[in-house]
Amino acid sequence: MRTDPDPSRFRELMLDEEPGFEEVLACVFGVQEHEVRTYLVLRDHPGSTVAELADALDRDRSNVNRSLSTLREKGLARRERRLLDSGGHVYQYTATPADEARELMHETLDEWAAYVHERIDEFPED
Repeated sequence: MRTDPDPSRFRELMLDEEPGFEEVLACVFGVQEHEVRTYLVLRDHPGSTVAELADALDRDRSNVNRSLSTLREKGLARRERRLLDSGGHVYQYTATPADEARELMHETLDEWAAYVHERIDEFPED
C-alpha cells in the first residue's frame, strides 16, 4: 500500500492556520472529503455493513462501497466476513484504530518528505 500525498493539498494545509484532523487525513492519504467522513462514521460504528453505513451517511451503497475500497487500500479500514444464520454472508467494516492511523500518517508523511529531500538533493550545482 503506497500512498502519495498530493503536493497541492500540502500547500492548502500549510496555508490553513489550524488544519483539523480531517484536512490532515485527506491530505496525507490523498482521499476525498466523503472518504474522510466515511472513516469517521466507521470509527463511531465499528462492524457496520455497507447498508448500515449508507444509512448513517445518507449516501448510495455503491458510493459507500467505493469509499470503503479506498479506505481499505490506504490501510484505514478492515473488512471481515460474517456468516449469517439464514445462510450466506455479509461483510462488516471497522476503521483502523486512531493510534494505528496516526502512525500510518506519520510513516506516509515521512516517506513523502524523504522523497522530496531526494529531489532537492538532485538540484544541479552552480
